[in-house]
Amino acid sequence: MIDLREYGLTPGMASHLGKGRGPGPAEPIEPARVTAALRERYELITASGPAFGRLKGSAFYDDDPGMYPTVGDFVELQGQHAAMDGDRVILRTLPRFSQFVRRANNTRKRSDYQKVTREQAIAANFDTCFVVTSMNWDLSAARLERYMSQAWQSGASPVVLLTKADLEDDYTGIVESVRDAALGVEVIAVSAVSGLGMDRTREIMPPGSTAVLLGSSGVGKSSLVNALSGGDVMRVNAIREGDDRGRHTTTHRQMIRLPWGALVIDTPGMRELGLWDAEEGLDLTFPDVEAALARGCRFSDCRHEREPGCAVREAIDSGELEAERWNRYANLQRESRFARDKAAYLRDKSRRWKEIAKSLKDRY
Repeated sequence: MIDLREYGLTPGMASHLGKGRGPGPAEPIEPARVTAALRERYELITASGPAFGRLKGSAFYDDDPGMYPTVGDFVELQGQHAAMDGDRVILRTLPRFSQFVRRANNTRKRSDYQKVTREQAIAANFDTCFVVTSMNWDLSAARLERYMSQAWQSGASPVVLLTKADLEDDYTGIVESVRDAALGVEVIAVSAVSGLGMDRTREIMPPGSTAVLLGSSGVGKSSLVNALSGGDVMRVNAIREGDDRGRHTTTHRQMIRLPWGALVIDTPGMRELGLWDAEEGLDLTFPDVEAALARGCRFSDCRHEREPGCAVREAIDSGELEAERWNRYANLQRESRFARDKAAYLRDKSRRWKEIAKSLKDRY
């Protein structure tokens, strides 16, 4: 028998089992954790061992794709089903305490023909988010801040891992520059080849905890998992010459149990994840910007451009805030707002351009 507490099942999560079921006799249910999401099947770990499961059609609806199971989810199972080739029946996804989401590929329309954007979960129920970036082509402040916003928004604690440190003669300067962009977050230089930083990485992942790797393709996430596990549990593809990019080494999301009992979720390169209502994540990623905004501008509708009494412009002029960092923050804010409410964003953008056009017309 397997104790699912060793796979992250807490008493709080277990308390949700069976809730919402109707009256009357029903088949016994048991918990399981999703370890891989395939096309129409899910790899599971149950108290009796590994298993496969499929969704009970009547229990899942297109109106809420966000609660379709994903890697890291805990689900309710019923017994095997003959029509499903002996796979277990997944009844429900239990509530999550952290998750990555992105916009679903399709949308449904309301009666007024307005499209409704929906969310799709990518990974769930992780305690730590390792933001993974390499010390070569992938090292970008803008990309790092994007991933940091996603990590904070997920509900987990972020840690930055700078991979391929063995390729740099002096990586300490790179680490310090990244710390300036990842304020308040631990930054660790690691190497799957030399073992640099691996002990500290393991310390962050105690037995029974779950970590997720977030980063672009080719930055060494799968090599990192192999180094942590002490074996070749993840396939590592060759790196293209010229740009050091991998060929999407990981093709599906998978959760792996490490030798000391921690769990790690490896993901494909998630550049397409985008921002999804990441207001809180942006606030935590840019505390210096939030400090400038907290001072208050003279005008409540300040656009932080050329208005007098703008707290942001004053912080930039005094050197307290970098202009490039403010611009990256503003761009991510616009993207987050666009994802949250596309229609409202477009209406506001149209109104602003009309105001500009009217102003120009009156002036000339």
